[in-house]
Amino acid sequence: MNRLLGLVGRRLLGGYSLAFFVFLYLPIGLIVAYSFNGNPLNMMIWSGASLDWYRSLFGLSNSLSENALYVESTGQLLAALRTSLAVALVTTLISTLVGTLTALALARYRFRLQGFYRVLLFLPMLMPDIVLGIALLIFFVGAGVPLGKGSIIIGHCTFLISYVFLIVSARLAGMDTRLEEASADLGASAWTTLRRITLPQILPGVLGGALLAFIISMDDLVITYFISGVDSTTLPVFIYGMIRRGIKPEINAIATLLLLASLLIASLGLYLRNRKPATSSDDHAHG
Repeated sequence: MNRLLGLVGRRLLGGYSLAFFVFLYLPIGLIVAYSFNGNPLNMMIWSGASLDWYRSLFGLSNSLSENALYVESTGQLLAALRTSLAVALVTTLISTLVGTLTALALARYRFRLQGFYRVLLFLPMLMPDIVLGIALLIFFVGAGVPLGKGSIIIGHCTFLISYVFLIVSARLAGMDTRLEEASADLGASAWTTLRRITLPQILPGVLGGALLAFIISMDDLVITYFISGVDSTTLPVFIYGMIRRGIKPEINAIATLLLLASLLIASLGLYLRNRKPATSSDDHAHG
């Protein structure tokens, strides 16, 4: 009886797991599949595989039907992409620098209200995006800050610093502090120890946090929608505007390209985050 109940339980658990993953990934798979559908009028009706929607995104000639008069302007798409890249690059640089320095300070120094300060760093990640977006909008309007690329960068940094801080802190927690102590005992200055010992050890975590900050900044919609100006449309906001006017076939192609880029960058970030630091024996072996 117990074996029968165990078998039934495993079957139910396996079926539930399968249904869960199908529910989670089937819509993504459909987006990728329909991005190759050549039907310009109804993307739900398959009319043959085609790369026309990808060609249209890059302004290349294609064989789209004359009825497909709603293809978005390639110039507007590329302008939104440039805005997203510019914002993401600046945001990543600022967030990585501030988040790394904050993680180092909290890991190596003790001061009053340190626990409270650490909790404050986690709040932007826990706060709902719509609440943070509304709060930033009220702040910018009240402070007279013009909405544009600058406000988007500030808004993204408010929560991306927390992500970088979390990843770098995890890297610091697994670091052997005896290397820093040995460096100090041998007469190295604090700056030399930081540059020659600490930073090489935590560099994979720093790079992983930077890549994560970049991809989150590129993908953010809710907060950016509230704090972006008229002339500062990012790619997610641009795609959202396209969807509001109707689901168009090229949206599937854009979503597929974004999905591919996100997977590549996220995979690289996880690889760097989980990379083990070189030990002293490895250094001697290489030496």
